[in-house]
Amino acid sequence: MSKVTYFSVDELTAFATKIFAGTGMSEPDAATIARDLVKANLRGIDSHGVSRIPMYVERLQRGLVNPKPIIGVQKVAGAVSLVDGDNGMGFLASHKATEEAVELARTNGIGLVGVHRSTHFGMGALYALQAIEAGYISMIFTNSSPAIPMWGGRTTFLGASPIAAGIPGGKHAPYVMDMAMTVIARGKIRLAAMKGEAIAEGLALDVDGNPTTDAAKAFEGVCLPFGGVKGSVLATLMDLMSGVLTGANFGGDVKSLYFDHSEPQNVGHLFFAIKPDLFMSLENFDARMDEFYERIKALPKAAGVGEIMMPGEPEQRREEERLGTGIPITENVVADLMKEGERIGVDFPTGRASGEAA
Repeated sequence: MSKVTYFSVDELTAFATKIFAGTGMSEPDAATIARDLVKANLRGIDSHGVSRIPMYVERLQRGLVNPKPIIGVQKVAGAVSLVDGDNGMGFLASHKATEEAVELARTNGIGLVGVHRSTHFGMGALYALQAIEAGYISMIFTNSSPAIPMWGGRTTFLGASPIAAGIPGGKHAPYVMDMAMTVIARGKIRLAAMKGEAIAEGLALDVDGNPTTDAAKAFEGVCLPFGGVKGSVLATLMDLMSGVLTGANFGGDVKSLYFDHSEPQNVGHLFFAIKPDLFMSLENFDARMDEFYERIKALPKAAGVGEIMMPGEPEQRREEERLGTGIPITENVVADLMKEGERIGVDFPTGRASGEAA
């Protein structure tokens, strides 16, 4: 049981914006990062929300992340561009890359944008949702710092390297997928460690290669790929496509977001945008998406299942719920944010206490 305080979207966004502006970022860039982190909390992805503020601020203040990047876009082929993130916050380079991919797809039917000299880009679904809002299908690849072994190895080499994708719906919920190549996202292990909670068996090994349910030991150790060799193979694809192809770091060279303060990360990303009406009219596409959605809702349900949902639909419902109830933040995260606010000179909002919550 952990005490929880509820905050409105506006409260958390305003606080986070002031914090990042206090590191030397421009007001618009600070507001973008703030909105993205709060969006993760809204969707229930608390591991990628405002709890990450102290870590991001530390990297900015250590000079590992450029607070005022000049993000460059270079056209390299008819439907392909390369974005140079200038070692700024990965959120900024990734929003720019998504925007560029959509514009390329608007003209060519499909757009491909690589990104190098970037950093951790937060919740991958951010960019799938951005493309959906513009009316486009998307796929998002990234590599990341070593978290899992190459299949057969015993030390970390590949990143958790999530893949995200989005497909606009018709009148129903869109398809939104965002998943790491680990059994559980490393950020969730970090959050469990911050809360002093245990994790389930089979998720990670400690630094000595032993299975552990201690979240702190797991976070310092090795995450396990989902699906065994299949997860390892997909993580390898993410590193090759996001790192090798784009000119970013790869093969174990991406610096740890958490433990390595020696130099910038040079993370690589790859963004695809696709027009949904390439092979038929948009009206026909929307109708087919509606039909798909309605078919899955009519499927026979397994024992104990109340409803079958489109991927991304649970997060969409959580967002609708939290817009009304507020965003729950645990007391340990509140303490960290208050401390960060005091250090930078930004008042932390009061929020609404809820007593004890699970």
